[in-house]
Amino acid sequence: MTDAEMIHCPDSGQQLARLRAIMHRLRAPGGCPWDAEQTHESIVTNLIEEAYETVDAIRSGDQAHLQEELGDLLLQVVFHSEIAEEGGKFNLDDVARGISDKLVRRHPHVFANSEVTSTDGVLQQWEEIKRSEKGHEEKPYLHNVGKGLPGLQRASKLQKKASKVGFDWPVETGVLAKIREELLELQAAVDEQDVAAVSEEMGDLLFSIVNLARFRDMDPEIIMAEANRKFETRFGKMEQALKAGGLSLEAATPAQMEDAWEAAKRG
Repeated sequence: MTDAEMIHCPDSGQQLARLRAIMHRLRAPGGCPWDAEQTHESIVTNLIEEAYETVDAIRSGDQAHLQEELGDLLLQVVFHSEIAEEGGKFNLDDVARGISDKLVRRHPHVFANSEVTSTDGVLQQWEEIKRSEKGHEEKPYLHNVGKGLPGLQRASKLQKKASKVGFDWPVETGVLAKIREELLELQAAVDEQDVAAVSEEMGDLLFSIVNLARFRDMDPEIIMAEANRKFETRFGKMEQALKAGGLSLEAATPAQMEDAWEAAKRG
């Protein structure tokens, strides 16, 4: 495919091929120096950032923004596949074939003769098939809970998977009691000025709070994102109020910032 063909490829299902060709050209001799020198490791943060930006677009409800962010995310898949293909490992076709085969294999109620009609049955069947697949049977039960996930999300997934085999609090009051217990242990570690213990107890407390979110069918990442948004909004209102009074953030005293913050909280 020539450069001109890449740029003007008709919109008739060939756009993915066009994207692959563009990426190949960018990394080829005479292409883009920046693209050519990238590795899996050097662009891994790009992949994470694009995934989060896609999540933000979904939450915003802006479909044009979502389309753009899905494109940016797709670019990361194509980029990593191109790097792998250059190293003789795999290519984008292998990636697509692998996930297609997996979907067919794990949906026998659609593509074979299995008779599963409920969502719970589908999920149970999925886990059973996954455990039976080569390479899964000898591994620990929690091994496939992605280690690269954000901490809160991974904690929730670990808890959900453990719950499937009955390792869980029977009622929510047990989770709340555990949160109170962990808070007391954190306070004791702080009082003792034990840095390592403070870190450990903070982790235990966060893990327990995530468990409460799970019990309530709430996503801890969404909860945290909303808390971040609320803080950012209120901080901005505080800053505006200070400016209206002729003060910058740097010049304002803690008491003045506190007054402006409380005013922002009130609306």
